[in-house]
Amino acid sequence: MYGELVLVALIVIGLIGRSSIITTAACILLIIKLTHLDRYLPAIERRGIELGLLFLTLAVLVPFASGRVQPKDLVAAFTGWTGWVALAGGAIGAFLNSRGLDTLRADPQLIVGIVLGSIAGVLLLRGIPVGPLMAAGISAMLIKLVQLFMDK
Repeated sequence: MYGELVLVALIVIGLIGRSSIITTAACILLIIKLTHLDRYLPAIERRGIELGLLFLTLAVLVPFASGRVQPKDLVAAFTGWTGWVALAGGAIGAFLNSRGLDTLRADPQLIVGIVLGSIAGVLLLRGIPVGPLMAAGISAMLIKLVQLFMDK
């Protein structure tokens, strides 16, 4: 019963905050719970991030597949400083994502703060909750920084 109440609360929060992603996700999970398909929740938890990343990557790669990005565009991307910054950003992002995954495996209760922080970011900062791994990676980095300063 508690899980259903949390999902209903997330639906309401998503509606108030105009976050269709949170609202839809909570609705899908509520339907799964109410239709007694709970046995699929561990599989969704285990493979959901991979599927989400797959679809996100598909969406990002569409311009390549559709031909909107040409070889000259690739060359142009790395002749200016912004292309190199984007390359560094992608590498740093991938690194932080790996640290986020390690952190969530080692300390799974952090997901509560990450989810609540993502909701707050959507509602208060008009953010988009597409990166729980990135949020976990940033959390891991901030935890390390706080530990570094607390030890001194």
